[in-house]
Amino acid sequence: MWKDFAQYIINNYSNAEKIVEVGAGKFHKVASILEENLSSSIVMTDIKPSHGKIIKDNICNPDLKIYGGSSLIYSIRPQPELMPHLIVVAEKTGADLIIKPFSTDSVNSSKMKLINYKRATFYKASYK
Repeated sequence: MWKDFAQYIINNYSNAEKIVEVGAGKFHKVASILEENLSSSIVMTDIKPSHGKIIKDNICNPDLKIYGGSSLIYSIRPQPELMPHLIVVAEKTGADLIIKPFSTDSVNSSKMKLINYKRATFYKASYK
């Protein structure tokens, strides 16, 4: 499923200068696949970075300079209370937003559309 999720991003954002993952935590498989297959700058953020490549940022009080110029902001299994903050950052920066929630979570936004790509299911919105 993660390869399918990453492949969707690769297929649709191959010309992106910058892609930002919010809430990278300790799971870096998708970011690693993107780094291997895209020439884009792949930026990872988290409130508690697990290693030096992750930028410390709180999406509830974000540093918008981190997200500026990104074509895509994505988050894998964010806590439901963070989803509105992700939407606000995408709106303010004009980036597309992809949220891959836990299977039991839903995304409450009329702009978010459900995407089924191979074995990956996620929500996407464009704020350009």
